[in-house]
Amino acid sequence: MTQTVQDGPAIDREARGDSARGLPPVPPHVHGTADAAGRRSVQERLDRRRRWQGLALVAAPVLVVVLFVGVPVVNAALFSLGFTGGLNQALADIGGDTVRGFSLDVYATLLGNATFLRDLVATLGVTALSTGLTVALAVAVAVILRLRGGFLGKTLSVLAVVPLFVPVVIASWSILTFTDAQGFLRSLGAQFGLDVPVWGYTLVAVVFGSVWTSLPFAVLMIAGALQGTPDALVEAAKDAGASTWRVVWQVLLPMAKTPLVIATTFTVIGVLGSFTVPYFTGPNAPTMLGVDISKYFQAYNRPQQSTAMAFIVFAFAAAASVFYLRSTVRANAGELQKQRQKQEQQ
Repeated sequence: MTQTVQDGPAIDREARGDSARGLPPVPPHVHGTADAAGRRSVQERLDRRRRWQGLALVAAPVLVVVLFVGVPVVNAALFSLGFTGGLNQALADIGGDTVRGFSLDVYATLLGNATFLRDLVATLGVTALSTGLTVALAVAVAVILRLRGGFLGKTLSVLAVVPLFVPVVIASWSILTFTDAQGFLRSLGAQFGLDVPVWGYTLVAVVFGSVWTSLPFAVLMIAGALQGTPDALVEAAKDAGASTWRVVWQVLLPMAKTPLVIATTFTVIGVLGSFTVPYFTGPNAPTMLGVDISKYFQAYNRPQQSTAMAFIVFAFAAAASVFYLRSTVRANAGELQKQRQKQEQQ
């Protein structure tokens, strides 16, 4: 009886939702708020840890690039503008015709030099012709491989990739032995009474060598893009009466626009700064700027002028890379837009 009377108030409080000790219960939303705050705190710590881990992984390669690429590039740029102190002191003392004091005199002198302008025009001409031939051949091989395939397509694709495994020095020497006065082409032409022109030690040989070294990358890029084109698009165009030329021009090439821009850009940059091919197969004058840079630095003892030439080449290469960056940004933006549309539909 007594126990029932003592337990009665406790039972009544529990029935009302109070604790057995007489204290009000903790509201359920308080527990939920505390749990959510704890989860957010743990997630924030994990996110901070991941960010620091990512920064630690990236720090080493970034530091290497900054020390061994960034600092030398900035130092060379300052040297070409007349800063001859600090790390540039030795080159300034040893080199000839050094301009001291910040100015654009080095660039003005080069751009006013007829020999440099001649070599610049030759470099740009060889680059344009080599790039055009490389992309055209790569597109032809890729189209044949995509539309016809078979023995012809496989053979052309293999032959186009072979230069990738041949050292540039050996390829340059081979091209020279084929195109010089006593080379294979003139010997073969002589057997049939033909006077084949001598292309060795000319810009024509430089174009041959540039196309040879640039073709494998272009073929891999463009052929991979065309192989990824859906068969349904090609078949639909053929069913609509489109000729092979229209299929290539209006279906295949637009689908490979970004790889085409990438292949073109990297070919331009590679030919602009090439040294081995024009050094082995090209003439003494006019010559490519890559060879000029080496001559000015070593033979003529003009490091400041050679540095300025390097930055002029870099300026043209940077202008060509704008198209690559623009195409890549547009392609990435298109992919992001597609992903957002899919998420909205889901």
